[in-house]
Amino acid sequence: MKTILVATDFSERSDRAVGRAAHLARQSGARITLVHVVDDDQPGRIVAVERDEAQDLLDRLAARLAEDEGLDCATRVALASPFVGIADTVAEMAPDLLVLGPHRRQVLGDIFVGTTAERTIRSVRCPVLMANAVSQKPYGHILQTTDLSARSRDALRRFAALDLGATARTTLLHVYDTPALRLAMRHVLSQRDQAQYVEDEHDDALLHLAGFAAATGLAGIAQVARHNESVASKEILQAAASMQADLIVLSTNSRSGLSRMLIGSVSEQVLRASPVDVLVMPPRRRG
Repeated sequence: MKTILVATDFSERSDRAVGRAAHLARQSGARITLVHVVDDDQPGRIVAVERDEAQDLLDRLAARLAEDEGLDCATRVALASPFVGIADTVAEMAPDLLVLGPHRRQVLGDIFVGTTAERTIRSVRCPVLMANAVSQKPYGHILQTTDLSARSRDALRRFAALDLGATARTTLLHVYDTPALRLAMRHVLSQRDQAQYVEDEHDDALLHLAGFAAATGLAGIAQVARHNESVASKEILQAAASMQADLIVLSTNSRSGLSRMLIGSVSEQVLRASPVDVLVMPPRRRG
């Protein structure tokens, strides 16, 4: 990993992104670029003042990272709406990783659709790390998730190339479904038959997961198959909590990618609720 782009609005939430990016840059030797977006949909003199103030704050932050952390750090101010400015900067720079702070959790309903974080993740093609936790140390346990698809295999291989957790333990999680229990058959199966059915599906899921891991180059890591008793996002979050994972890695198998499937998807639900960091690997752009 050579370049890390960190979006900041100078809030405490953004400080988490800066802190995590600093950890990763120290580990990898990557260069950090700090970007702040000034809304250009306002009078020109106000835009100019905000731009100059933002540049001053960015320069101070970059100087502190260089002095205290010994990091190579650049800065830039973009003039646009927040998510457009970040997306345009990603398109121009092609960083290896984009780091964001956690989204604002709303008091009423916690509506995630349409926020800067969600729209940015849908718009960019580089891996996006949402730094939900305060960064105090390198990752200790990484939970990688998969639906056993070819896109997921490609995403996990690209994640390995980032080398975000060289010293971390890693677990590969597959949440498997039990379709018979969601159909009318549930009412005709005895409790014993239902338990046997789930056990058989679990064994089958582990078998397929082992084959997937071997084909992906992950045969040496711990593998867990978890029954989808509620919704997949909840199972992922519960698994992360029980395993004390501090990074969750997600990918998407959507034909149209995150641009259509993030809203209401497993990725969106995990991003909304996770107390630990979440890395989203977008599908590789065709062609």
